Order: sequence, then structure tokens, then C-alpha cells
Amino acid sequence: MTFSALERDKQIESLQSQVFDLLIIGGGITGAGIALDASLRGLKIALIEKEDFAAGTSSRSTKLIHGGLRYLKQFEISIVRETGHERAILYRNAPHIVFPEKMLLPIIEGGSLGKYSTSFGLYVYDHLAGVKKSERRHMLNKADTLKQEPLLREDILLGSGLYMEYRSDDARLVIEVLKTAHEHGALSINYVKAEQLLYENGQVIGASVEDVRTNQKFLIKAKKVVSAAGPWVDELRKADNSLKDKRLHLTKGVHIVVPKERVPLREAVYFDVPKDGRMVFAIPRQNIVYIGTTDTNYQGDINQIYAEKEDVDYILAAANYIFPSINLSIEDVQSSWAGVRPLIHEDGKSPEELSRKDEIFISESGLITIAGGKLTGYRKMAERTVDVAMKQLEKEYQIPFVKSSTESVTLAGGHLPGEHTISDYKGRLERTYIDYNPKDLDILAERYGSNTGEILERSKNYPFHEHALLKAEVDYSIEHEMCQNISDFIIRRTGRLYFERPTIEEIYPIVQEHIVEKLQTPEAIADIELQTFEQAYQAVIGFKSIEA
Repeated sequence: MTFSALERDKQIESLQSQVFDLLIIGGGITGAGIALDASLRGLKIALIEKEDFAAGTSSRSTKLIHGGLRYLKQFEISIVRETGHERAILYRNAPHIVFPEKMLLPIIEGGSLGKYSTSFGLYVYDHLAGVKKSERRHMLNKADTLKQEPLLREDILLGSGLYMEYRSDDARLVIEVLKTAHEHGALSINYVKAEQLLYENGQVIGASVEDVRTNQKFLIKAKKVVSAAGPWVDELRKADNSLKDKRLHLTKGVHIVVPKERVPLREAVYFDVPKDGRMVFAIPRQNIVYIGTTDTNYQGDINQIYAEKEDVDYILAAANYIFPSINLSIEDVQSSWAGVRPLIHEDGKSPEELSRKDEIFISESGLITIAGGKLTGYRKMAERTVDVAMKQLEKEYQIPFVKSSTESVTLAGGHLPGEHTISDYKGRLERTYIDYNPKDLDILAERYGSNTGEILERSKNYPFHEHALLKAEVDYSIEHEMCQNISDFIIRRTGRLYFERPTIEEIYPIVQEHIVEKLQTPEAIADIELQTFEQAYQAVIGFKSIEA
């Protein structure tokens, strides 16, 4: 079977017809990483996700593969060291979706870091994170800082540090990891919800599940079950009667998107918010700049998380304070996203003080739960989780323990020819596909990497069609990325809802029609899927309708 929505019936049948070594519940970055790690070790893997892959936290981050500079302030040395190491590995293994990004850290009067502490902090950061010499920090005085970024507020500026972070697309990363896991035998499927855990002699042996698209119910059997459900892990632990001692602490993070012409940054800026001591990113990307994030306690519905006016006002005020000439207003916001961080609760600590460490819980029934952590550290989280599962499988089923090998595995789309750089690959595409707009080629290359050529070739199936490239991209997402509906494509496979929202009104009817036709989606389901998308389309600017 291919990783295709066209083979869903076969995939559902396969889930029912065998006993897996590992059933993974949760299709975010953690679950995807576990599926890849375990499949590379030779285990028979099933992964289910109740919505689309990366529909939760894993499509709602700051979209940075970063080394955790802020954790130096909390003396979380081990996190900085590990995430820095993991960042370098991911840049090597996924060069098409992980990009070096210069980051300017202004030093301001009354800020959380002074000149010397910033210089020392960035020095320690570079060495802990293993940053190569050419990318290590540079300290700039006030004049040079303003030359680097003239938008900064001059009256409180003391200088800055210039260092390197890495920008990515979190949802695309999840998909590329799952595609790679599929290549090694993992069976991953979206829109299959775990309704109940199955037990035998007090031990968990699988789950009773429902195909959300057809309402079909069936059982999946497995030797071991891993919960990688992110914000939902405590729900599974409660159902397993194992929600004891430590629990999740959910915090909400919001980002807003504005036109780059309104905030013409030369590079990304990581700046202080004097009001509360938090720090916020402003990151240019193509024709937009996105700004965030907030960090507040969250106790609402984790299935419906959107930016509220209070969140947006906070971010706008922070940006206008540090960039006083831009005068952003709520009308400048084109889109937004909001998500929750599933952190481990610690009594007496505020959201920003909570550790980003991951933790593994093993219940009396054998349910393995992985919680906490960061996007950047997903590979090590997966390695530690599979180590636990393999030790149990070795003891109980005599399956030999195999070490993780994900450190050296190039992810799907990362097999770039030549010098293995995305810029070289873009140049090759422009020389080969001279009739295509170079901007379109660049966007596709940063989305699909070495698989871009297949989409471009598919577009030739629609000669003279105004949206030939769009249709080819939809075809590829359906046949190779398990895209089931319009929301999957516009929100998570391409990120258009967040980064290209003003262009969506023209194209989304075309996308809807093409997906429905290709998948032969029943009319009733297609209507619901379209309504769901249109609600999401409006919700990302829903705060604009709230009166001040």
C-alpha cells in the first residue's frame, strides 16, 4: 500500500487483520517520530489519529527548530544541549524544510538581558548547542544594530546579539516523518479515533476504534500501546485509571500574521515585552511576518482553540512597542493560529516557568505515555519511548532489542541532489522548468523538497488549465500524503490558511471540487467537510468581530 487516501479501505482492513507490535495513539510530531523510530527497528507499527495528522499542537507552534535559548534563563542546561544537537541533525536530515534564520536579539533598557549577560548567554548557547563557527553569535553596538534593523525602537536600544536559529514548517515536518515511517513499513492513518482501550488479564492489548469518516467501529490488537496524544494524554490516562501524581498543565500560545509591507523586517527579531518579561518572535516568511507567542494558562476546550482579541491585542502592543513606526492595528492581521502546549504541571510555577522536558509514564496496565517536550526534541523523545517499549517486548515476547537509527535517516523530500542545499535545488528546478514562475518553484521546493518534480510533472496532466499546478499539488497530497479533505490540504499540507489567507477565497472552491471528485466523497460528507473548512477560514480572524 502507498501512503494514499485512495487506499483507505485497504488500510482499515489491514488494521483489523493483524496483531501489531506497537499501536501508537496520536498523529502529531511525537507519534510520528515514534512510528519512524520503531519501524526502523523492525517493529510492526500502527498509528491512529482521531483528526488529521498534526491537527493539534504540531501545526500550531512558532515553527522554529530552535536550540532553546530562553531555557538558559531557567538553567535547563540539558534541554539546551539536547535540542541544539537535535537541531543540527534535523537540518541535515530534512534540508528542504529546515532553514537557517538569522535572529536579532535586541538589548533594551529594562529588558530581561543586559549586554554582558546576553553576550555570555549566547556564547554558552552556541557551545552547548554545538553551533558551527560560521553561525556563532555576533554582538552589535547600538549603531550597528540600527543598521541591521532600522525598525527597532531607538530610545531604549543598547545594542544586540545576532545569532542563528532554524525556521521550519511543523505540520510539513510531521507529514515527512510519517511518509518516511511508511517507507519502512509503518501503517499510519488519520481520522480513526481510539474510543476505548482493550484489556486482557489487566494488561492493555489494543483499542476499540471508530473510523470517523464512515462511523465504522473495529478493534486494533497490539502487544504494546503508546499514547502520544499531546494535550489529550491525560484523557487516556484517566480512562486507563492511571492518572495519578503528575498531570498535564496546558498553556496557550497565539501567533498573528501580518503583511510584510506593514512590518518590513530585514530578518527575524526575538524581543522583550517589558510589560511581563516574556519574549516574542517576529519572523519574516515570503510575503508575511508572523509574530508570537503568548503563554497563558488554558482550561478551555482543547478541540477548539483560536486566538482571542485579548491575545491579539497583547501581541500588537508588544510589536508596536519595539517597532514604534509600524503602528499595527487589528485590521492589519491577515490570519492567526493558536495551540496549547502539553507541559508537565509543577505546583507554584507560572506558564513561562514550566519545564519543557518530556516525561514517560508507564501504567500498571502497561500503557506507555509520553508527555511534554518540544518540537525540536521529537526524535530523542521518540527514541526514549521506543527504548521503553522494546525492553518490554524483549522481556515479554523475546523480541531482540534494537538500537535507534533515526539520527542518520534522511526524511522524505530531503534527498536533494548535488550539494544537498535547498538553494541549489531551487536553481536546478528553475533551469529545468523554465515555463514556471520561479516564486511558485521556490514555494513548492520548500514544501515538498525532492518530491517537487513529481508535482510539476503532474501539472502537465492539466494543459492550459489556469490552476494546473494547484490541481497537481492536490493530487500529490491525496496520493502520497493521506490528504482526505479541503482542510487537510489548505491548513496542514500547505499552510495556506495561515500564510496565504487573502488568496484562498479564489482557490478553495477549486480545491474542494477536485478533492471530492478524486476521492468520490459522498455529498453529505463533502458538505460537512466544506462547512468545517469555512468555519476555520473565518475563525482565524474571528477576533476582529469582537467589539473593543
